[in-house]
Parts: sequence; C-alpha cells; structure tokens
Amino acid sequence: MPKRSRLREDITTARHRDPAARSGAEVFLSYSGLHAVWGYRLAHWLWTGRRFLLARLVSQFVRFLTGVEIHPGAVIGRRFFIDHGMGVVVGETAVIGDDVMLYHGVTLGGVTSLREKRHPTLGDHVVVGAGASVLGPVVIGEHSVIGANAVVLVSAPPNSLLTGVPAKVRSRTPHTPDFYI
Repeated sequence: MPKRSRLREDITTARHRDPAARSGAEVFLSYSGLHAVWGYRLAHWLWTGRRFLLARLVSQFVRFLTGVEIHPGAVIGRRFFIDHGMGVVVGETAVIGDDVMLYHGVTLGGVTSLREKRHPTLGDHVVVGAGASVLGPVVIGEHSVIGANAVVLVSAPPNSLLTGVPAKVRSRTPHTPDFYI
C-alpha cells in the first residue's frame, strides 16, 4: 500500500476509534499514539534491513517524544491504534494483528530473558484496556477484550473476555460493548 494511503488509513482509524477526534488535521498533528506507530514503522523498516542500532535509536527517540515504546522487532498489523498512548510498551517478539486497539499503560511484555518467542501474540480485532499487562508468549484470539488493569498470563480463544489479577478467561458474547470493560 502506498505510504500516503497508509497515512490516510491511520488517520481514518483514529477518527473511527476515538469519538473525541474532531478532524483529520487534529489527529495528524496531535495524536501521540499515531506518531508512535509511524515511528515504529520507520524503526521496523530499519530493523528488517538489519540496521539494528539505528532502528533502536529511532525507537528510543520516538519513545522520548511520545511516551510509547515499541520495539522495532515487533510485528504489527494494519489499523493499529493506541489511544492516549503514554506508558505503552510492546516487546520485541510481540505480534499484533489487524484492527487492534491499546489504551494507555498497556504492557505486552516478556517473562524470560531467553532469546525465544517471549512476548504475546494478539489476534485481529483485540482491545486491551488501560493498564493491562499481557505477559509471556501467550496467544489472545481474535475479537477478544482484555479489561483494564488485567494481568494476562494464559492464552485465550477467540471471542474471550479477560479480567482480573491474574486474568480469568470467559466467553465474550458478540454484543458485549467494549466500553463495559
């Protein structure tokens, strides 16, 4: 997809996901979560081109500017949106599907320092509430919702609702609105 079309898609996604967004210009100029995603794309491009140090420097600069730390080795799908952004951390081996939304303070972290898959995989259409931590190489199925401040240590099938510390996995009915979490 051409870069200009991808930028438009990102802005449209932010306007769709955030009812407070009033214009494309506002989103383009002031949404730190979106700026973090754009910085991640540059860093990821450098990472996949084996320019590891430069990629890490770009990601750390973006972290300084936005408060969002996304490792350049993470793999992120389309229409990814970070609402409010500050304090979000995405680890190196994390995989994030399409149409995923994270709120502020979310950690997609590891539980080991071994060089292996150690960060979560989020399926398409997953929403992760503010302050939630998803730790280890767990897999969260598509259309799942993780509640605010949940600590997720286990995998969950599609259409799951995960809440609590540690999070318990329940079936999510298709009509459960995300804002009840």
